[in-house]
Amino acid sequence: MTRAVYLDHNATTPVRPEVVEAMLPHLREGFGNPNSAHALGQGSRKAIEEARERVAALINADASEIVFTSCGSESDVMAVYGAAQAGFNESAGKRSHVVTTAIEHFAVSGTCRELAARGFEITTLGVDENALVSPESVSGAISERTSLVTVMTANNEIGTIQPVAEIAAICRARGVLFHTDAVQGVGKIPVDVRALGVDMLAFSGHKINAPKGVGGLFVRKGVRLAQLIAGKQESSRRGGTENTASIVGLGVAAELARKDLDAHAASLAALRDRLEAGALSLDGVRRTGNPALRLPGTAHLCFQGIDGHQLVVGLDLDGICVSSGPACHSGATELSHVLKAMRVPDEWGKGALRVSLGWGTTEEDVERFLASLKKVLGKLRQSATI
Repeated sequence: MTRAVYLDHNATTPVRPEVVEAMLPHLREGFGNPNSAHALGQGSRKAIEEARERVAALINADASEIVFTSCGSESDVMAVYGAAQAGFNESAGKRSHVVTTAIEHFAVSGTCRELAARGFEITTLGVDENALVSPESVSGAISERTSLVTVMTANNEIGTIQPVAEIAAICRARGVLFHTDAVQGVGKIPVDVRALGVDMLAFSGHKINAPKGVGGLFVRKGVRLAQLIAGKQESSRRGGTENTASIVGLGVAAELARKDLDAHAASLAALRDRLEAGALSLDGVRRTGNPALRLPGTAHLCFQGIDGHQLVVGLDLDGICVSSGPACHSGATELSHVLKAMRVPDEWGKGALRVSLGWGTTEEDVERFLASLKKVLGKLRQSATI
């Protein structure tokens, strides 16, 4: 049986063998609670702290600034809710304004809606046709009541990379905390929290070839957050017994990503460009998003007059795994909130296809995708004319 071609790395990634091997001892004999004082527990604690150092090195943070969570979504909620609520409490209710964008992941936008229900004012900024947020619009939205600005590093659907450093500098000059959802950026592009100047940065394990169920949040020293999950773990910042095995896996994945980052990004960009060139040679196809400021492994294509879900199903039946949008929006028949914010016409947006490459993607995979795309697209266009 021919192996399936997996081109949905923005949704999740395969766990690398080195990660699995590092995790196994902690699923077997090394099962101690890392908060226990005995030797078995302290062995787990040592493994977690070593992983914290590895993760910190990937984003140029201090290990003490890394908080382990269950996923990127929890990290986002922890940052947005925690910072907004802390700002409100410390100002006796005077700072109750949050600035965000129309293209954020649901973890961020959903938390902002919850804050709005609690009386916070939320300003949602638009984007241009390439899904770029204007730093000037951020500056114009900040007021003396603003406690937090949250703008993602790279969009999970389109791949557009935002001017995070510029926005962070504006926030810093205005005395406002800045959070970025870097779930799609960490491990794929250089992410340096010092160079970016961010206060909080969320990341996730399963986007960088670690297992699902583990993530983290960079919290700059001195930043105070209202606690989301009560408890003394993670230096009293996030309660709950740590997931030792998965944290160890995340640490190994982070180290592998750091060592391979530049070469891997260049390789993926070359494969993506080959894939796009082949797809754009077909009729009724266009690329969506910023052609330069984007993730190296993400290609977002729109097919005029085609149902994106049908296209995904047709490709899947041919052994090609892709998506018509973000995984949390999979199967939806209407345009995603990102495409709506970009003002993509329905006749194009409903035929959206996200192709995301990653570790393990080969030239053969790209060629198989292109051959399958041509075949499936032809069938769909033919059936539409009958």
